[in-house]
Amino acid sequence: MAFIHGKSALVLNNEFNLSTYFNDISISRSVETAETTAFGASAKAYIVGLADGTISLSGMFDGAANAIDAEITDLLGDNAGGVISISASGVTTIGTRMVSSTGKLTSYEVSAPVGDVVAANAEFQADDGIGNAVSLAALAAITVTTTGTSVDNAALTSNGGFATLHVTANTMNGATVCKVQHSSDNSTFADLQSFASVPATTKTSERLKVANGTTVNRYLRAVATAAGAGSFTYHINFARQ
Repeated sequence: MAFIHGKSALVLNNEFNLSTYFNDISISRSVETAETTAFGASAKAYIVGLADGTISLSGMFDGAANAIDAEITDLLGDNAGGVISISASGVTTIGTRMVSSTGKLTSYEVSAPVGDVVAANAEFQADDGIGNAVSLAALAAITVTTTGTSVDNAALTSNGGFATLHVTANTMNGATVCKVQHSSDNSTFADLQSFASVPATTKTSERLKVANGTTVNRYLRAVATAAGAGSFTYHINFARQ
C-alpha cells in the first residue's frame, strides 16, 4: 500500500500550470439514481443513471498577467469551459493515474482577511463527467519528434473516451502535431485521436471526445511530431469510458 502526500498536487487549466497558486483540491463525483420499487417489494430498489461531478480549487490570489486571477476570470461565462487535468500525486510520468474534465466555472471568489493572505476559490461543474485518465506524456519539454512508451490497460474497452492535451510552453518555429495511438498487440499502432496542429510558438489546450461505442485497444501511447527548431512543453492524457 502506497499513500500519497498532497503537497505536490498538480493542476493544469487550459495552457497554464496553476499548481503554484492552489493549496487545496476537491474532486466530487456522483451518479444519480431512479427508483424502481414495485408493489410487493419489501425494500426500495434503484437503477443508476447519469454521472456528474464538480471540481473545487482553493489557493492564493495573484493578479499578475497569466496568473490565477486572469486565467480563472477568463472562464466566467465561457460556455466552452476550461480543460482541466489534475494529478493528486503531482506526477505526470507515463502511466500515472489522473483525472481530466471540461469544467464550466460556476463561481469564483476572492477574499482578503485583515490578518491573512488574499485567497481565491474556484468551483467548476464538469461537462460530460470527470474522466479517470492515465498519463501518456509527462509534462516536459521536447525538442524533436517523440513517441511515448505505451500504457497497457490489460484489455480493450468499447465505449470511447477523452483525449486531453496541454501545451504550457512553446518556442518551436514550426507546427507540432500531437496524437493518441492505440494497439491490440503493442506492436502495430493506429491513430485513435489527433489534436489540432499547434502553430509555432503557440500555447494551447484541447480535450476531444472519442465517440461512445468506439473500441479503444489495450495499449495506448502518445506521439508528438515536431517541425522546426525550439522547445515544446506538453502533457497528454487519455480517459477511457
